[in-house]
Amino acid sequence: MPEPLQSQHLQDICLIATDMDGTLTQQSKFTAQLFQALEVLATAQLTVLMITGRSAGWVSGLKHYLPIQGAIAENGGLFFPPDLEAPQPLVNLPSWTQHRQNLAAMFERLQQQFPQLQESADNQFRLTDWTFDVMGLSAEDLQQLQQLCEESGWGFTYSTVQCHIKLKQQNKAAGLQQVLQQCYPQLTAKQVLTIGDSPNDESLFNPVDFPVSVGVANVLDYQEKLTHQPAYVTNAAEGKGFCEVVELLQFGL
Repeated sequence: MPEPLQSQHLQDICLIATDMDGTLTQQSKFTAQLFQALEVLATAQLTVLMITGRSAGWVSGLKHYLPIQGAIAENGGLFFPPDLEAPQPLVNLPSWTQHRQNLAAMFERLQQQFPQLQESADNQFRLTDWTFDVMGLSAEDLQQLQQLCEESGWGFTYSTVQCHIKLKQQNKAAGLQQVLQQCYPQLTAKQVLTIGDSPNDESLFNPVDFPVSVGVANVLDYQEKLTHQPAYVTNAAEGKGFCEVVELLQFGL
C-alpha cells in the first residue's frame, strides 16, 4: 500500500518524469492550475520530462507548447529533446516501415478474436507501437489480449485511454533510463521523481530503478493489477494530484 505523499519525501528532487493522461489532465483536459504548476517548476529550474503513451505526432506538438525540457512518446519508444525537431529513437528498429507492417499484422490477429477492436484515432501518427481503444474492454479481455500478444512475441500494455502493442523491451522505465544516462548522468536515482496513474506507468514505480515514485490518487483503481506500486500516493486524483505534488515541492524550493 503506497504511503500518503508528504513534502519530506521530495526534498532531494531535481527532475520530474510525469505521465500525461490521467496524471496531468483533469477529465481529459489541461487546466489553468496545471499551467501555473508547470510555470512554478520552470521558475524553480526543476527539470520536467513528460513521458506518455501518446503518439509521436501528438508529442511533437506538445513539447513545443508546454514549459517542459523534453518528452518521451509511445511508452519509451521515442525522445523529443527540447532543442531538436526530430525525435530520437529509444528502441532499435532496422526498418520502421517493416515494423509498422508487423504491428498491423498482429492487430489483425487480435481482431480475429475481438472483432470489436477499433484502431485509435492517433495510430496513424505513431512510429514504434500500435494502439486501439481500451473503452469497452473488460479485465478478462485485457488479460487475454496480453496473452495473445506475448504468445506472438510482442509486448502489451494499456492506460486509461488506449491499449498498446509494442516491443517486449519497450516501456517507460527503459526509455527514461536511456534519456537520464544521455542527458542527465549527474543525477542519482533519489533525485528523480516519477509520477503516473495506470498500468502503462508500472515500470516507473519499480523501486529498484526509481525509489521516489508517486501515483496520483486514481492509481488506486489499478492497485490489484500492479506488481510494482508507487511509493507514495496523493490525496487528489488526476491533474489535481500533480498540482498537489508541486505544492509540496514548493516547501523545499
